Amino acid sequence: MRRSPVVANQFYPGDPLILKNALADLIPQEAAAKKNALAVIAPHAGYIYSGAVAGETFAAVNVPEDVIILGPNHHGHGAPIALMAEGDWDMPLGRVPINSELANLITDPVIDRDELAHRFEHSLEVQVPFLQMLQKNLSIVPLVISHVPYSHCQAAGKAIAKAIKQYQKAVLLVASTDMTHYEPRFSASQKDHLALEHVKNLDPRGLYDTVLGQRISMCGIMPTTIVLLAALELGARHAQLIRYTDSGETSGDTDHVVGYAGLVVY
Repeated sequence: MRRSPVVANQFYPGDPLILKNALADLIPQEAAAKKNALAVIAPHAGYIYSGAVAGETFAAVNVPEDVIILGPNHHGHGAPIALMAEGDWDMPLGRVPINSELANLITDPVIDRDELAHRFEHSLEVQVPFLQMLQKNLSIVPLVISHVPYSHCQAAGKAIAKAIKQYQKAVLLVASTDMTHYEPRFSASQKDHLALEHVKNLDPRGLYDTVLGQRISMCGIMPTTIVLLAALELGARHAQLIRYTDSGETSGDTDHVVGYAGLVVY
């Protein structure tokens, strides 16, 4: 299957030259020493709102050729944990192949091979141009996640970590998430930093329970939980917050913000 972009010219420029110029502005050219990270957590709003956070976060790591991207299911189509295991993604900056070898190593009863969940989902797509700018030989393994119990997150995290170990090459995990949606800046920041403390402490159970218990509207809670669990299986010891901001920084509206956070796990 070849997947066509669904949010080009909406969330990011669809013209390759304009997109390259936009990404060059969003990705710092003189970042500090890059980390060989296990995972990145990055936002997925329109680039005008969250692109600077995503750019700064991806600039902090070495992006290998193989990247597993997990994002939330905003549309409700497809399986609860949906893996697209073959095909190509046609993107404005060029075609990106799915790494079928790596994808086929990810096996567990909670994970389904399913393309429908990916057809209209933007949360993974908006990450790909950043990755393409930093890795010319990019291949991806995309997973879209709906609301699932913590036990399913654990199973998926273990399956992904096991696959990476079997693959025996460098793989970066990317969890795609925005934070609190459409609340005043003060309450959004309070809630988001409750959640972010658990990420920084590498505490996936605490993150899961806090977001659900406090009704924090972090759309990518499931992908982030799974990525933290997988990273811990792979030996993660640190998580660093690169930047936190909200949509009010761009729009000027601080009464109805969406929060954006970028973190690196290593």
